[in-house]
Amino acid sequence: MNTSLWHQPRAAASQSRREFLWRSGGGLGGIALATLLGEQGLLAAGAGSARPSSAHPAPFRPRAKRVVQLFMAGAASHVDMWDHKPLLEKRNGEKWDAGEKVELFQDGLGATFASPWKFRPYGQCGKMLSDIVAPLGEVADELAFIHNLVGKTGVHSQATLLQATGFNTPGFPGMGSWISYALGTENENLPAFVVMPDNRGFPSNGAKNWDAAFLPGQHQGTLVRVGAADPIEDLFPPAKSGFIRPASETASLEVLEKLNRVHAAERAGDSRLEARIRSYELAARMQLAAPEALDLSREPDWVFNLYGIDRTTKQWPAEINVPEETDIMGRKCLTARRLLERGVRFVQIWSGNDNGFPRRNWDSHEDIARDHGPLSLGMAKPVAALIKDLKQRGLLDDTIILWTTEFGRMPCAQGGKGRDHNPFVFTNWLCGGGIRGGITHGESDEWGYKPLDRANPTQVYDVHATILKLLGVEHTKLTFRHNGVDRRLTDVHGEVINSIIA
Repeated sequence: MNTSLWHQPRAAASQSRREFLWRSGGGLGGIALATLLGEQGLLAAGAGSARPSSAHPAPFRPRAKRVVQLFMAGAASHVDMWDHKPLLEKRNGEKWDAGEKVELFQDGLGATFASPWKFRPYGQCGKMLSDIVAPLGEVADELAFIHNLVGKTGVHSQATLLQATGFNTPGFPGMGSWISYALGTENENLPAFVVMPDNRGFPSNGAKNWDAAFLPGQHQGTLVRVGAADPIEDLFPPAKSGFIRPASETASLEVLEKLNRVHAAERAGDSRLEARIRSYELAARMQLAAPEALDLSREPDWVFNLYGIDRTTKQWPAEINVPEETDIMGRKCLTARRLLERGVRFVQIWSGNDNGFPRRNWDSHEDIARDHGPLSLGMAKPVAALIKDLKQRGLLDDTIILWTTEFGRMPCAQGGKGRDHNPFVFTNWLCGGGIRGGITHGESDEWGYKPLDRANPTQVYDVHATILKLLGVEHTKLTFRHNGVDRRLTDVHGEVINSIIA
């Protein structure tokens, strides 16, 4: 049973709207009529209690309404992008000694390895950034860096889950699902939680990173494959489905409605049917709203130029190169802006996949320059554009942007040109939505190996707690009863990072 302090039943939609969906929703709207079961008392009491449509009263004033999570899959190197370490340059090529036994993923403990790129100061804050993220220097005064973040494991799958869900084992909801569950949606014609995977494939764990797990199913992430001919799979009937005719479809839906009535009446307290019906309702509404929201051709040339998008691009090559990486990420970031301004609550953008070798992700064991160069430059320009675009539209003030990855990389070389996994310290940054920009919270040591203050590191729970507070949610009270435990995004941990709140 749902015992959250954050959910209240919402009013049922009007009959006239459901009739409209039945007639114009491409068939799926007919299935939406099954929600009348709840109105007729055939669904279990409380089955609709996890159906918020707008934010509920919060214990304190929300500073933000929406979130963008930028996830660099494969483990982006903090010491090559954000966390400047002059000692690596000074000791480059010398034997690296941590002063303790170090157990790594591939035992890549080579010589001290200086970044292949130069660092330079940016903004009034003077933040030192690598040349491969130089475009973000234009918004350096908006960013709050966390350089003492620690993980729990050097295994990609577990570390990715930890950052995405707050747990390093499967079976827990993604952060976007928790935020959808807590605050609902501002636009019932679009999902509250949208996921844009890497165009080359999924990251470690795949859909487990954005699954709703034990939360009601309508809170799972909706996949949008930006650049694909069919960005949302199966939203419309296949072009060759001539066998689907209005009469046969209507008859099928009538049968389905009868089956749903029987199923619901026999399963008091089971909200899964309710969640399935809601997904069909949403799909029906999306048939009208999603094509317009995802249509980038409506944007002027100056916006395409800002994001680094090539209007002539039809397909991207398999190899990593800067223009194509910029175009790919640019389209995702611009799509994110269009979704955010239409009321989508949480947008998750992935860069990097888990499709083997040669690597097309941030897992740079073999050659940091080959992998991080194009990926970083391809990410930095569109992300900087997203920040500037949101700001000039007045949306940055209530939109949080979180840049993250599963862990960092070591200060020593692996095979001369690569870096092994470093779960002992890495970097996140945030901006917008109540974040105080131009600052740094926490430091890594002189090598970028571990936190400078090892007794007081920052953990993912703290980042999640901070984001929830800015959304007006007390992280200890956002709970869902599951298997006898009041589960929450931050588990039994989490302290708000007050130093980065404006």
